Amino acid sequence: MRLAMLGLAAVLLPAAVSAQDTASFPLTVPNIMRGPEVYGREPSNVRWSADSRWLYFDWLPPGTDWQERPRPYRVRAQAGARPERASDAHMDSAGPLVAPRRYTRDRRQAVAQYEGDLYLIDARRNTARRLTQTVAVERDPHFDVADRQVFFVRDDNVFSIELDGGFVRQLTDVRAGPAPEEPKDPTGYRAALEAQQRALLEPVRDQLVRDSIQKAERDARQAAGLRPLYLKRGERVSGLSVAPTGSALLLITSIEAENPRATTVPRWVTTSGFTEEIRARGKVGENQSGGRVAFMSLPGGTARWLEAVPGDSVKPPATVSALGWSDDGRRALLSVVAQDWKTRWLHTVGADSGTLRTVDTLRDTAWVQGPCFGCGGWLPDGRIWFVSEADGHAHLYTIAADGGDRRQRTAGEYEVVAAELSHDRREFWLTTSEVSPFENHFYRMPVGGGTATRMTTIRGRHQVTVSPDGRLMANVHSKSNRPPELFVAPFAAGAELAQLTTSPTAEWLAFPWIEPEIVRITASDGVGVPARIYRPQDLGAAPNGAAVIFVHGAGYLHNVHHWWSSYSREYMFHHLLARRGYVVLDIDYRGSAGYGRDWRTAVYRHMGGRDLQDHVDGARWLQAEHGIDPERIGIYGGSYGGFITLMALFTEPEWFGAGAALRSVTDWAHYNHWYTSRILNRPDTDTLAYRQSSPIYFAEGLEDPLLIAHGMVDVNVHFQDVVRLAQRLIDLGKTDWEMAVYPVEDHAFVRPSSWADEYRRILELFERTLHPQRPASTGGSP
Repeated sequence: MRLAMLGLAAVLLPAAVSAQDTASFPLTVPNIMRGPEVYGREPSNVRWSADSRWLYFDWLPPGTDWQERPRPYRVRAQAGARPERASDAHMDSAGPLVAPRRYTRDRRQAVAQYEGDLYLIDARRNTARRLTQTVAVERDPHFDVADRQVFFVRDDNVFSIELDGGFVRQLTDVRAGPAPEEPKDPTGYRAALEAQQRALLEPVRDQLVRDSIQKAERDARQAAGLRPLYLKRGERVSGLSVAPTGSALLLITSIEAENPRATTVPRWVTTSGFTEEIRARGKVGENQSGGRVAFMSLPGGTARWLEAVPGDSVKPPATVSALGWSDDGRRALLSVVAQDWKTRWLHTVGADSGTLRTVDTLRDTAWVQGPCFGCGGWLPDGRIWFVSEADGHAHLYTIAADGGDRRQRTAGEYEVVAAELSHDRREFWLTTSEVSPFENHFYRMPVGGGTATRMTTIRGRHQVTVSPDGRLMANVHSKSNRPPELFVAPFAAGAELAQLTTSPTAEWLAFPWIEPEIVRITASDGVGVPARIYRPQDLGAAPNGAAVIFVHGAGYLHNVHHWWSSYSREYMFHHLLARRGYVVLDIDYRGSAGYGRDWRTAVYRHMGGRDLQDHVDGARWLQAEHGIDPERIGIYGGSYGGFITLMALFTEPEWFGAGAALRSVTDWAHYNHWYTSRILNRPDTDTLAYRQSSPIYFAEGLEDPLLIAHGMVDVNVHFQDVVRLAQRLIDLGKTDWEMAVYPVEDHAFVRPSSWADEYRRILELFERTLHPQRPASTGGSP
């Protein structure tokens, strides 16, 4: 009876909720968990028509059913214009004209890939001529230095097509391995038997002569044409980059690990009625795929495998990326990361000989990463540009092709989060956090030197795409209380934005969504940790003496800022909590993105260490600033946020009263390799890091109510993770915990009913445990 009454109390809204607000947008769990049906879909894949008059993007109008996928839309690039659905018939003709393209040097022609075929674009007339129509996928087209032919990739081989006449030529012959072996000469009695056949029988001697002639002819043809390159067993081409001169290419491969063991994830609800299995990822430390990079002279030259990791010709790198060729085609640029993730090299590769030269080395005692990691390329004068955390923050650098004359182009306690060259390659177009770690703005900066000009001024986040004629900019902009919308403005500093889309429903827009204040919590090590705060008084409610701390996922993710959160449902849920009297904190703990290298790597070898302490310090702050008893502070989050929730309740129970751990990592030795090995190294070589970072080893510390929720078809954090933890809690005799499972959900839930069930349970947990004496009031439902 007591549980039933508490459950009833959990579904009631406080009297502070006004009738007008609930009429405009009922602040209930089921309504909130409709997600993008109410707050809308972000305009994505924004691209310009060649004449700079139209914007094309993927989108859905307000209120569209959650199961619908974004469709192509277009809108005139002018104030007052309204989006219109671009039909399939329209996109058949317009698609190639708005697809990403590469221009000739005079920008009169361009080449584009659209739905697996290639098109030649007349940029002046805005017309397209189809170059290929095949069942194979043609990709990565670009012009040669003379703009007379186009190189492209088909079926892991490089081809060229002459624009005058359309002659197509295959330039490489890469084949799946292993290479066929030549027959070995027989030995022993078999050799004697063959010798007898030759000596006695004339037809046998004639056959041997024919075989010899055919082999000689075959060898002669191969010598005159393409030379086959056979890969290793399990090796495949992952990248091809052709010199604009057509004289050489770089070939990047990945090699499947030998005898890898992967987790099998059952799919329980199926059309057949039988359980089906998904072969998911392996675990950290399992044999990992490798890779290598080859230099090949064209046409038909032999491949030479390069030593991408200096001084080590055996161990393959973790990642290899080709960042393009210089304009004259004399050098390529390679980015290479070591298998232990602690070093990144930038190499140039000479097109004449394949000579590899290191021009920049970045080392980190933790692991190399950061925003815009891997951004880089060539400047028109033959210099190289790249983004690096060399000074502790991600900044733009240039360097000569021989590795000399290194120049830092941006500096300060902020980050370059995106970088590219302008259409005419005279400017850098940058997105940075120079104004504040809580805002992203767009800048232009001369390539040859000079200061950056800030182009956007409104607070929030700006994702800018400049028109082909350089006169306009499309801007997907959002604020903390308004989802991303598409705007257009003149390409001028501080230009006024004209809104072109409205994505949320009218009911959603009518609700008074707040812009959460950002506060700094002084942590136990003296550092000011940023957090969003939702106060009851901000929502017209009285405090109930309780609080909730939300923990964002991904670890390396930025969530405290003045733009729309990727945790959109949680943003609305926090309004519901604040309306019920809770103070809500959303903390950018150590390990989060947006604050530089030291912040990012503060969790090295101990996840659940400094990052957890930031949440404990948040609880202390709530006690000191708001007088909230730690036993009335709840904590919840998903994925990495679920992991932190478990560590909080298992190792710091005196600072929390209850927690909800969603899709949680419970043992890092069972997570994937590429993420975990960066931070904790390998479980067989750094056992301490894994043991001190994994909640399952601390489960005996559970004292407060815990909700565990997990999708049963999770191919990221496997359901096995919480099954093992559940058994551990059973073994320990723990009783104050419960588990909710979702039979059809993966890591990120998609069905509104699943979201609603999960967050109903979270709300009921907090209502039941953080202030059980709260009087019931009338009206509303969760």
